[in-house]
Amino acid sequence: MSLDYQPKWLYEVPSPSYVVEEGRLKHNLDILKGVQDRTGCSILLAQKAFSMFHFYPLISSYLKGTTASGLYEAKLAHEEFPGENHIFSPAYQDKDFPEILSICDHIVFNSPDQLKKFAPMARKAGRSYGLRINPEHSTQPPEHAIYDPCSGDSRLGTKLSELEKALAEAPQDEFLYGISGLHFHTLCEQGAEPLAETLEAVEEKFGKYFQHLKWLNFGGGHHITREDYNLALLEKCINKIQTKYSLKVYIEPGEAVALDAGFLVATVLEIIEATSDNGRQANIAILDTSAACHMPDVLEMPYRPPLMGSGEAREKPYTYTLAGPTCLAGDTIGTYSFAESLKPGDRLLFGDMAIYSMVKNNTFNGMPLPAICAVSDNEDVEIVREFAYEDFKMRL
Repeated sequence: MSLDYQPKWLYEVPSPSYVVEEGRLKHNLDILKGVQDRTGCSILLAQKAFSMFHFYPLISSYLKGTTASGLYEAKLAHEEFPGENHIFSPAYQDKDFPEILSICDHIVFNSPDQLKKFAPMARKAGRSYGLRINPEHSTQPPEHAIYDPCSGDSRLGTKLSELEKALAEAPQDEFLYGISGLHFHTLCEQGAEPLAETLEAVEEKFGKYFQHLKWLNFGGGHHITREDYNLALLEKCINKIQTKYSLKVYIEPGEAVALDAGFLVATVLEIIEATSDNGRQANIAILDTSAACHMPDVLEMPYRPPLMGSGEAREKPYTYTLAGPTCLAGDTIGTYSFAESLKPGDRLLFGDMAIYSMVKNNTFNGMPLPAICAVSDNEDVEIVREFAYEDFKMRL
């Protein structure tokens, strides 16, 4: 995404607000549909990253379905997204499972115990169900440890030793309580090379069981729509599994669907001149948007989000640390430089804010939630949703 982007709608939308551009979304969807068309795989929207159902009619015209991390996401897909409805949870609750059975096509279990408990009901309902596996092969960089499901103490997925123990204990008249697929999800914002490496580990450990299956789900974390992504290698991996083992391949990206398609508009409220511990002047711009409330991944990952019209600290004449208006001392977004000094009333535009923003925001300190806006191909702005005091109060 070019940091020079300055859209005409910048001062037309409320502040703060998330703004998703239809044209950028279509760009990503065209890439994903191309992978589907060339390989015959099915690509699903992982709603945990992007659940702006205003665009579900559009997305469903490109992708085959969705995947959910729990009952509420599954219900949203059932109501708003035509197509297959998949679900995975580390543990299902008895009270939720009948409804899950009524709306989900594919159900993935996390452990042999969960599989043994719920498989009879899933079979009776005619659902396709499978087991999440842990290939015990990590490709995550150290800074992504919080997102590494292959760590030694991971609760996500069944290890080979656990699967073999379950097979020994299960009835022998069918394969592992009747599962029809395996699921692995080990990537986070990664390219096709870590996928190919992981797939080798999956084949080595679990390939001997593929003959009993109908599908293999590669999970999410694939940055397929990133400019430097190796599409040819991804398609080679998909084709290999589908040809060699006659398995249907699913992939369920979340970020790749809406990567660089959305923005967060913020307004400067106050400028504070402060001196840092080392004596260097460090001006602070307090915004009407908060890292802690409106872009939690900035603190959790952590990372510095792209900001249109800015440079690195001290690259340009005026440098500011951008901060939220909450009481959290660490509610800072990052340090940026600008060609001109900032002043109250100036609007700032953060990039790549469609993903893990609306789905993770909160009202800490009574912070209002940003509005949600959509921009059409002809640049018409639609305010999809605005939030008020009642939205804060109703959660308490």
